[in-house]
Amino acid sequence: MSSTPIRVVVWSTGGIGSIAVRAVAENPGTDLVGVWVHSPEKAGRDAGDLVGIGPIGVTTTNDADALIALRPDCVVYAAMGPDRDAAAVPDYVKLLEAGVNVVTTSVHRLIDPAGFEPEVWREQLAQAASAGGASLYASGIEPGFAADHLVLMLTTQSKSITSIHASEIALYDDYPVVETMTDAMGFGRPLDYQALLSYPGTIAFQWGPGLRLIARGLGLQIDEIRENFDRVATDRDLHVAFGTAEAGTCGALRTQAIAVIDGREVITIEHVNRIAPDLGLEWAEEMTQPVYRIRIEGEPDIACDMTASLREPKASGSPMDSGAGAMVATAMRVVNAIPYVVGAKPGLLSALDLPLTLPRHALR
Repeated sequence: MSSTPIRVVVWSTGGIGSIAVRAVAENPGTDLVGVWVHSPEKAGRDAGDLVGIGPIGVTTTNDADALIALRPDCVVYAAMGPDRDAAAVPDYVKLLEAGVNVVTTSVHRLIDPAGFEPEVWREQLAQAASAGGASLYASGIEPGFAADHLVLMLTTQSKSITSIHASEIALYDDYPVVETMTDAMGFGRPLDYQALLSYPGTIAFQWGPGLRLIARGLGLQIDEIRENFDRVATDRDLHVAFGTAEAGTCGALRTQAIAVIDGREVITIEHVNRIAPDLGLEWAEEMTQPVYRIRIEGEPDIACDMTASLREPKASGSPMDSGAGAMVATAMRVVNAIPYVVGAKPGLLSALDLPLTLPRHALR
């Protein structure tokens, strides 16, 4: 790879974008040349001041064309919002057509671009990548690694495989977005409330890409994807970041996307989400930080539990917010991939198309 720093723009300064700004600015292998912001209030500020590292001489802007005119090699796209996919795809197309590579945490379903739907969006992205000679790669901690790519890495130890079960077990008491927690997931709602996740096809739509990536990597063909959506009530009022979940309403839930192969359930991607650590114990034991758990039955049986957390300064050595650790991991999955994506053949890439995206200049 070239010793010349890679010119990078970071798109958005939310939680993931701010981490990406800091990581790109601090890495001698990358040159932060621009930062896109959504709100006019953030435009015109020094990006370093905005993300808490002090002035770095890069001024934020909400002018996409001005950023493209800088001719960056890659954009770290981390914009989020209620119309995330519909808003992101046109941005991807514009960047790719201009010859700018894109690494993104925003549209999770692009971890398996071959199955990305709707098909018209996939075709637009593929045509834009071809026209601009650029590539697009999506990742994150989950989806993008813990329940799919890490599974494939672990199977390199397998002689035979009977089943694969990948779980995320997480406490969501500090997640503040009301619409996501109540309308989409159903927390704080009666157990018979029609949460968005409970509609047929939604779970398969969200987590099917991970199942397909695993199957594709192992040379398997999925017959169908089955779904399970289970809830349990809290026995007390819970005062959490999004508001109050009253006793008797949903306090924990479990989603399962299950790939059926050769007539039997073979691969399961499961999420156990709670707003109190002692709820839903029938699905997983009590824990206070996110755990990504993989169980592969076969020869040999393989078990792996992974966490990603931050610590305070070494003088105290005490754990910090574990959710913050997962956010750093999410951002670095794409930031560390930048040189590999820039060096790849043009197109829509998955983890199967890249070598291990090992970090450069990570030793501190």
